[in-house]
Amino acid sequence: MDGLGAAGQVEQLAKRTPQVSTDELLQGFFPSPRFGEVSFDSYIPDPSQPSQAEAVAAMRAFAASVDAPAPSGFRKLFGAKKPETKAGFYLDGGFGVGKTHLLASLFHAVEGPKAFGTFVEYTNLVGALSFRKTVEALSAYKLVCIDEFELDDPGDTVLMSRLMRELSDAGVKLAATSNTLPGSLGEGRFAAVDFQREIQVLADQFDVVRIDGEDYRHRGLPESPPPLDDAGMAERIAAGFDGKTVAEDDFADLVAHLANVHPSRYRQLIDGIDAVAWHNVHTISEQSVALRFVVLADRLYDKDVPILASGVPFDQLFTKEMMAGGYMKKYFRAVSRLTALAREGQTGEAS
Repeated sequence: MDGLGAAGQVEQLAKRTPQVSTDELLQGFFPSPRFGEVSFDSYIPDPSQPSQAEAVAAMRAFAASVDAPAPSGFRKLFGAKKPETKAGFYLDGGFGVGKTHLLASLFHAVEGPKAFGTFVEYTNLVGALSFRKTVEALSAYKLVCIDEFELDDPGDTVLMSRLMRELSDAGVKLAATSNTLPGSLGEGRFAAVDFQREIQVLADQFDVVRIDGEDYRHRGLPESPPPLDDAGMAERIAAGFDGKTVAEDDFADLVAHLANVHPSRYRQLIDGIDAVAWHNVHTISEQSVALRFVVLADRLYDKDVPILASGVPFDQLFTKEMMAGGYMKKYFRAVSRLTALAREGQTGEAS
């Protein structure tokens, strides 16, 4: 791996072993820089998809209900008017329709203590703190936002359902998003039905809103650029990342190293990195390895880290069996996000 001398600094993710304290984990539950300044006003609904504008209106109403003061005194004793919105909000839709944008807009619109994280980040938090300590920590929040609620891992889904139930009992307002499969769009609220089945106690407390549309990352944009060769990678880094910090790794070394870093630390693993360069990307055939890599893809997308890569294209990163199996939602999302970052890194197009 040579030819990267033009970059300001070259590192290897495979040599980083970040240590993260409990406080640092808790402090990380806010929208990523990609969604750091979004709002309901900055979300542009697709005119051909009326459900998008309807979802914005519904989430604005939910934000107002979170900020509304709880009934007290005579209002509580003699029956204040019940709010029109429920204790929880669930946004069901496909890939790239702006659900995270809307969930982050909700987070920004609500005052007071709040938390924002992905489903995986919350399960990692439970693993790091214990279930009871996680409940105690999050019960102090006014709003807990859970992005990309996963319906394909029964164990983690039950764990998160229990967490949400206990937080709801503590008076915490909850908001969640989840993906339906690309082939299931327009065939009914399968994700919402599964979600409600898994959290039967909470089902009637959630406003379920469907949002339709195509993946905005692919609207009118070209397909993922072909993988680079080593010479092309060096040229692209010299032209686009001079003076910046590039993490250059052999793909096999990086994949192996991820097994030694807890996924809760992947955010810190890429701290200070302006771009990543991966040599000899290959198809991942082991499920556990693939699932770890999905977490890394999410953290790279959160921080908008461009990717340059040689080897197989990202639509071949996971086996056909994986792309059609129980975790296919995760893999489709990862391919979508990695493709967007590769387009940014290799052609300069915004992701």
